[in-house]
Amino acid sequence: MRRWAEFVLRHRRAVVAFWGLVLVAGVLLAGRTTDRLTIDFSLPGQPGTVTAHKIERAFGSGGDTSPYLVAVTLPAGQTITGHEAEVGRAFAAAGAAVPNVRVIDEANTGDKAFRTKDDRTAYAMVFYRFNPSPSQKLLTDPIQSAVEKALPPGATVGVTGQDVLASGGDDSGGPGVLGETLLGAVGALAVLAFVFASFLAFLPLLVAAVSILATFVMLLPLTYATDVSFIVQFLVALIGLGVAIDYSLLFVTRWREERDRGRDNHEAVVVAMERAGHAVVFSGVTVAIGLLALVVLPVPFLRSMGYGGALIPLASVMTTLTLTPAILGGVGPKVDWPKIRHENRASRFWSRWTAAVVRRRWIAAAAALAALGVLVGVFFGIKIGLASSESLAKNGSAYDTLQTLERGGVPTGALTPMEVLVRTDQAGPVAAELAKVDGVSGAFVPSGPAGNRDGQSIVVVIPDHETVNSKSVDVVKRVKSAAANFPGGTGVAGIGAAQIDFLNAVYGNFPLMLTIIALLTYVLLVRAFRSLLLPLKAVLLNLISLAATLGLMVLFWQNGHGSNAIFGIAATGAVTFWIPIMIFAFLFGLSMDYEVFILSRIREEYDAGHSTDEAVIEGIGRTGRLVTSAALILFLAFAALASGPGTDLKTLATGLGLGILIDATIVRMLLVPSLVSLFGKWNWYLPEWAARPLRVQPSTPHPEHPTPGPEPEPQPPMG
Repeated sequence: MRRWAEFVLRHRRAVVAFWGLVLVAGVLLAGRTTDRLTIDFSLPGQPGTVTAHKIERAFGSGGDTSPYLVAVTLPAGQTITGHEAEVGRAFAAAGAAVPNVRVIDEANTGDKAFRTKDDRTAYAMVFYRFNPSPSQKLLTDPIQSAVEKALPPGATVGVTGQDVLASGGDDSGGPGVLGETLLGAVGALAVLAFVFASFLAFLPLLVAAVSILATFVMLLPLTYATDVSFIVQFLVALIGLGVAIDYSLLFVTRWREERDRGRDNHEAVVVAMERAGHAVVFSGVTVAIGLLALVVLPVPFLRSMGYGGALIPLASVMTTLTLTPAILGGVGPKVDWPKIRHENRASRFWSRWTAAVVRRRWIAAAAALAALGVLVGVFFGIKIGLASSESLAKNGSAYDTLQTLERGGVPTGALTPMEVLVRTDQAGPVAAELAKVDGVSGAFVPSGPAGNRDGQSIVVVIPDHETVNSKSVDVVKRVKSAAANFPGGTGVAGIGAAQIDFLNAVYGNFPLMLTIIALLTYVLLVRAFRSLLLPLKAVLLNLISLAATLGLMVLFWQNGHGSNAIFGIAATGAVTFWIPIMIFAFLFGLSMDYEVFILSRIREEYDAGHSTDEAVIEGIGRTGRLVTSAALILFLAFAALASGPGTDLKTLATGLGLGILIDATIVRMLLVPSLVSLFGKWNWYLPEWAARPLRVQPSTPHPEHPTPGPEPEPQPPMG
C-alpha cells in the first residue's frame, strides 16, 4: 500500500486527468446503459417458466403476465342480462384494437362467473404479451378507450390488475434515478459538512460522482453480454453513492488524523493509504463476495444484479485509492479550510461510551442479543411472495374498479389466474376436474382463438384468493397435481406457479450461497485481522443482524406496523420473493464494512501495545463518529431510493436502511465492544499453521497491563 501511494502521488496529475475522462465518458454513456436494462423475472428451466414460454409462443400473450381486468358497469336500472351481446362486442373491440392480447369473458366461455351478483357489472380478463423494456407503458388507456367506444352512453369502464394497482395507475415513475441520487447527495453533504467542518466535505461527493459514472461505463459492456435488470441502475446510483462516500470518508479522516499528528502532507497520504486504504480494500472485497455469490443461483435477473452490483465496490475502491490520494496530495491542505474540527485525539463521547460498555460488558451483550433475538423470532413468520392487492393502492380508478368487482362477489383470485396448457381434446375433462380442486373458484376453456390454437388449449383457472405469497400458493400445487393426472396436461403457468418455481430455484440453493459467502468472508477476514476468533464473531453477528433485519421487515411491511404511517401503504401480507435474497447479498457486505473499519483500528491499537480493553476503547473512540456518519450517509441514500416508484423498490430500500441502522447501533455500539472485551486474549490468536497459507504473520497475545479508568485519555502508540 505504501508503494501504491507513492506511485499515485508521483503521477497525481495523470490520475486526475484519467478520472476526468472517465467522468465525461460516464456522462455520455450512462443514458445508453440505462436504455439497455431489462425487466425479466423468468426462471429458465423451471416448470412454470417453460409452460409460460410455450403459451406465449403458441398464443402470442399471457403465460408470464397477470391479466388486466376490464369491468363494464351499466347505468342504474340496467342489467347485463339483455345486454350480453353489446358487452361482448365491447370486450372484443379491445382485443381488436390492442395488438398481442387475448380476451377471456362470458362471451367466449359461456359462464356467468364473469358478471357481478347484482348483474350490473361484467368483466373480462385481457392477457397481454410481456415487454422486457423498463420504459414500457401500461395498456390501460388503449384498452379502456376501445371498450368505451363500443358501448352506449352511460356505461362506465374501469381497468384494474396487479400491474395497474402496483403503479397506482400511472407511469410517472417517481423522481427517477438522477433525482433520487441528488436527493441522497444533499443529505450526504449535510453529514459530511458536520464531520469535516471544512470545504473538504465536497471531496467524498466528487469521488462518489466519478465512481457512480465509472460503474455505469463498466456496466455497458455487460448489457451486451447478458440481460441486466433495470433495478441495477438504482443500486449503482444510490448504493454506489453511499459506498464511495464511506470509503473516501474513511481515507480522508485518516489523512486528517495523520496531519494533526504533525506529519507533512505527503507522508500523511502515504500513512492513510497504509492504514485506511488497507481497510478499504478488504471492505470492498467483502461487499463484492456477497454480491458475486448471487451468480450461483439459476435466476438470470439475480445473476445480473450480482454482476452489476459487484461493480459498485470495485469502482468505489478504485476511485478511493487513486483519485482521493491524488487530490489530497495536491490541494488537500488548501481545501481543508476553515479547519474547525481536529482529529488529533479520539472522540470524547465515543471513548466514554465504549468505556461504559466495556465496564458492563455482560449486560451490554445480553441486552443487545435479547433485542436481536426478538426480531429473529419475528423473522420466522415471514411470508415470501408478492404484495397483496390491498397494499398496492388505496385510491384511483384501478382501486375503485377492483372494489366494484369484489363487492359484486368476484374473487380476488381473478387477479392471479392460472393458465393450464393442455391438448385440445383433453381441455373439457381437465377443466371439469380442476374446477373441483379445493380453493378453485372456477375453471374455463375459452372458445375460438382466445383459448385454442394448433391443437393446444388453455384452461383458465381462477382461485378463490389471489396467490401472492408462500402461504397462499397451496392451491396452485393442488392444481398442478390434478393436471398432472391427465395425459393432455402439459404444465401450469401464472403468478402462483412462478413463485413456487422461485422458491425452489432460489431458496432451495440458498444454503450453497450462504456457505460460499461465509467461507470466503471468513478466510478474507482471518487475513485482515490476523485472528481466528474475530472473523468468526463477525460472520455470526452479520447473520444474526440480517435475520433481525428481515424480522423488522416482517413487522414493517408484511404486518404493516409503519408502512401505512410512513408511505401510506397497507400491510403487504408478504415480502416480495426476490427482496430477502437481495437484502442478504448487499447487507452482508455493507454491514461488514463497519466491522472491518472498527476491528482494523482495534487491531492496530492492540499491536501498538495497548491491552484488549484499551484497544477497544481507543479503536472505537477513533472510528465511532466515522462509522456513525458513514451509516447515516448510507441510510440517507436508501431513504432517497425509497422515494422511487413501486412498493417493491420501497421495500428493498427500507430493508437496506433498517439493516444499516440495526448494524450501526445494536451491533457496532453494543455487541462488538462488549464481545471483544469478553473474549480478551482469545481475540489475538493466529497459529503458524493458519498464518502460513494466508501469507501473514502469526499472532499471539502480548502481556496486558491493567485497564485504566472509565474515561481514559487517548495515549500515543507504544512500541
